[in-house]
Amino acid sequence: MLSAAIGPPKPRAMAILLSSVLAPTPPPRFKRSPINFRSSPSGHKPAFPGDRFAIQEGPCSASSAYRTLSSYSASTSSSSPSYSRASGRIGSVRCEAVGEGSQPPFDDRTVYQGIYGPWTVDPSDVREVILYRSGLVTAASSFVIAASAAFLPEGNILGDVIKQDIDFLYIIGAGGLGLSLLLIHIYVTPIKRFLQALWAVGVFGSVGTYLTLAQPLDESLVRYVIDNPAALWYVGPLFAALTGLVFKEGLCYGKLEAGILTFIIPGLLLGHLTGLLENGAKLSLLGLWMALFVLFAARKFQQPIKDDIGDKSVFMFNALPEEEKKALLQKLEQ
Repeated sequence: MLSAAIGPPKPRAMAILLSSVLAPTPPPRFKRSPINFRSSPSGHKPAFPGDRFAIQEGPCSASSAYRTLSSYSASTSSSSPSYSRASGRIGSVRCEAVGEGSQPPFDDRTVYQGIYGPWTVDPSDVREVILYRSGLVTAASSFVIAASAAFLPEGNILGDVIKQDIDFLYIIGAGGLGLSLLLIHIYVTPIKRFLQALWAVGVFGSVGTYLTLAQPLDESLVRYVIDNPAALWYVGPLFAALTGLVFKEGLCYGKLEAGILTFIIPGLLLGHLTGLLENGAKLSLLGLWMALFVLFAARKFQQPIKDDIGDKSVFMFNALPEEEKKALLQKLEQ
């Protein structure tokens, strides 16, 4: 009677029953929960996906980050890959088994092996990389539009419109560059801060030059710098920051256009400052700068997202106090 009421066993249930008898009991599977403790290029402590844990919300601290990083590094080396996927939010550890009637959510993120442990690309990383690349596109677009006025004949309507709004294009381009420098991923923090400082000095110098020198003469900032090369001392740091960015891109990814821009940008500006370049040579270098800048910004979107992230485990490690860094290094060497 009881068996008739229950009905014949289903094939799936029989398979699970047999596998549980014939095979050793696997460790519990974990439900995924979003990662809150994430890498931030703006100076916040970077994230490291605690794939071995599902962790509740709580205050982020270097100690909890260290526990997550070291526990992950120690556990993944001896765990089976089929049971090593889970993620968490920094705080206290809790494990929750998945019952027969529920399945863990699908996860298609690739796990990359970093110097200090595995890491994955999360949605916040994707947003930051897209914003970083969008800043480069903004800077390149505004520069090309503004510089194109130099190649248009006098009296051209389009050229007159560009010259009238050229300072606005300058502001947009500087803003796009600033966004990219804010979100750029560089392992050596002092280098990143130096590029950001150059950008800030260039912005303040541009504002000061316009207010004190260009505006009293009823000229645009760009027109004043063209007519008065010495003004490059005030606005030049902005372009020095751009040069540093393209140098980093060329060095890290072997981009030819970025490597050439590393020499074109300072070469043109120094040639204008010293008066060593004739107008024809300046126009040639300017046209080359425009073409390479567009190519550089466009090709950024052909790169995988992970390239602009770098090794997230390095950012996680750099956020730890020195004592915890030493402890983690000792643990990883074991």
